[in-house]
Amino acid sequence: MNCSENNCSSCIFDILKKILILQKREFNQENFVGCDKPFLGPTLTSVCYNTRPIELYNCSNGNPWSFNYTLDDGTEGISNVFRIESLDDCCCTCRLLYLNTESNQYTSTGQFVTIDLKCCGAIRCLTDTYVDLC
Repeated sequence: MNCSENNCSSCIFDILKKILILQKREFNQENFVGCDKPFLGPTLTSVCYNTRPIELYNCSNGNPWSFNYTLDDGTEGISNVFRIESLDDCCCTCRLLYLNTESNQYTSTGQFVTIDLKCCGAIRCLTDTYVDLC
């Protein structure tokens, strides 16, 4: 994978833009599958989903981007799963998520990172879910 010197990856940016639109429920009935499927959840009528968790991969070494987090109770961990919150030019702001092993669901850490999309070589979309954003 090669990192772009001047341009962000337009395909990753476009996918993240669609995911952000879906999470804000500002979509129309386009016909897409995979990362840019035009609704969250398994069917169009699913209303209990608000997040399409993603993993972003470093274009230099192919490893997933991962960041340390600390929960309110002092629990520390490392996460490579994110919820896209905003896009600005070639940067995306993401909320760190972690997999709660007791419920087998993603939980918000309440912590955010900004990633330069010029440094992203790949995206992986995980199963749509509901994440408490408070």
